[in-house]
Amino acid sequence: MLLYPNYARAFGTSVATTQIWRSLISSPPGNKTSKTASLHPRNPHQGRYDLEALCASCPELTPYLKRNPKGETTIDFSDSRAVLLLNKALLAHYYHIKNWQIPEAYLCPPIPGRADYIHYIADLLTSAKHPLVSTGKKVKVLDIGTGANCIYPIIGSQSYGWKFVASDIDPVAVKVAEVIVQSNPRLRKLVKLRLQKDANAIFRGIITAGDRFDLTLCNPPFHASIAEAQAANQRKRNKLGQGKPPGSRSPLNFGGQAHELCCAGGEIGFLTRMANESVEYSQQVYWFTSLVSKAENIPPLKKLLSRLGAKTIEVITMSQGQKISRVLVWSFLQRNNHGSSS
Repeated sequence: MLLYPNYARAFGTSVATTQIWRSLISSPPGNKTSKTASLHPRNPHQGRYDLEALCASCPELTPYLKRNPKGETTIDFSDSRAVLLLNKALLAHYYHIKNWQIPEAYLCPPIPGRADYIHYIADLLTSAKHPLVSTGKKVKVLDIGTGANCIYPIIGSQSYGWKFVASDIDPVAVKVAEVIVQSNPRLRKLVKLRLQKDANAIFRGIITAGDRFDLTLCNPPFHASIAEAQAANQRKRNKLGQGKPPGSRSPLNFGGQAHELCCAGGEIGFLTRMANESVEYSQQVYWFTSLVSKAENIPPLKKLLSRLGAKTIEVITMSQGQKISRVLVWSFLQRNNHGSSS
C-alpha cells in the first residue's frame, strides 16, 4: 500500500463530448493536431482513431461506419448504438476488455477524456526521487460514483495494474458494473464494488476502518436540477447552430440517470460536501481528487480546503479538443521536498 509512500445513459453524448470523438475520428491519420495534442503523453488515444483496427477488435462496429461529406470514414454520433459500439471497441482494443455493456438510459462516457484523468492523477504518485509512476495492485484507488460503465476502474487497472474500490448510490449501476467486472477475468482481482446506501454521504459507509487509499477520484454531477442541465445543453447546441433536435421533447441530448446529471446544490454543493467529509478520512487517503467542470468553483473550494487544514491544494488543467476541464487535488498529509509523506 502506498498511502505513506517513499515515491515520493440513453447512450447519447454532450455536444462537447461529440466534438472530442469526432475530432479523433476525422483528423488525418497520425495527425497530432492542437485538438488532441494536449492529451496526456501517456494517453493512448492520440491522433485519429484507427477504425479498421477498432472494427477488428469489435466487429459489431463495422456496419455503423459511414462517410462524412469530406469522404472520411466516421460514425453517426446521433446513433446511440454506434456510440455504444465505439466505446466497446475502444475498451476491447486498448484495454482488452471484451465484455462491456450498459443499460439503456445510463451515461456512455467519452473514453479519451476519462483516460486523461487517470493519467494525470497517476503523476501524483511520482517525485524527484521516484520519477516513475507507481504501478501494481499495491496502489489502492477509490472511485466515487463509478456508474454502470465502471470506466475509471477499467482504465486505471488495465493501464497501471492498480486495485480499485468503486462505489455508487444506484443499486442497478452497482449490479451492472459487477457484471462487467465478473465477466472480464482481467478485472476480477482488481476491482471491487460497494453500494453507497446513504445518498447524502460520499466517503462515509464506503471507506472502512481498515482501508487505506493512495488516490480517490470522482466525476461529480454538474447541475442542481434536470431543468438546469437541459438549459445548459440547449445553450451549447445554440452556440453550435444545432438548435433543438428535430422531433425531440427536450433539449437534453446526453442521457444519463438523474443522479448522474444533478444533485442538491449542483457541482459546488457536491464538492463542498466532499471536502468537508474528506477531513474525517485525512489519515486514510493520501490524495483526494475530483473533476471540476466550472472554473468559478475552484476559488471557493480552495479557500474551503485551506480552512479545513489541507496541506497541499493543486489544480490540474486538462484539455481535450475544445473542452477544458480541471482536477482539484488535495491532501492533509505533509510532503517533504522529495514528495514523501512525513
